[in-house]
Amino acid sequence: MGKQNELKAFQDLTVWQESRKLFFIIYKLTKQFPKEEVFSSVSQMRRSSMSISSNIAEGFGRSSIADKLHFYIMARGSLTELQNQIILTGDVGLITAENIKIALEQAEITHKLVVGLIKVTERRKQ
Repeated sequence: MGKQNELKAFQDLTVWQESRKLFFIIYKLTKQFPKEEVFSSVSQMRRSSMSISSNIAEGFGRSSIADKLHFYIMARGSLTELQNQIILTGDVGLITAENIKIALEQAEITHKLVVGLIKVTERRKQ
């Protein structure tokens, strides 16, 4: 992940790169959803997946450690929300078992990195 003070842009963060991959997975999956899901499941899943990388980027751009931490924790919350949405849409048959596995694996990779970013930021706060 590297130290934040050595990074020039949020795009350099591995955690942001992995959250971006997750967004693309969700975007592609939700393109296959029925039309009646466009304003519910599709919209919610795309918003929560986009929120992950957006909060990471916003946190990176903040000056204070407390502000950074706030946005990284928000990213973790959006990620957990998305994991729930993947499971639920799978439960009702909107996502195949194979695609659930792909999405949840990428979500887990991203989750570990977000948690790591939070821990590193918390240590900088002390």
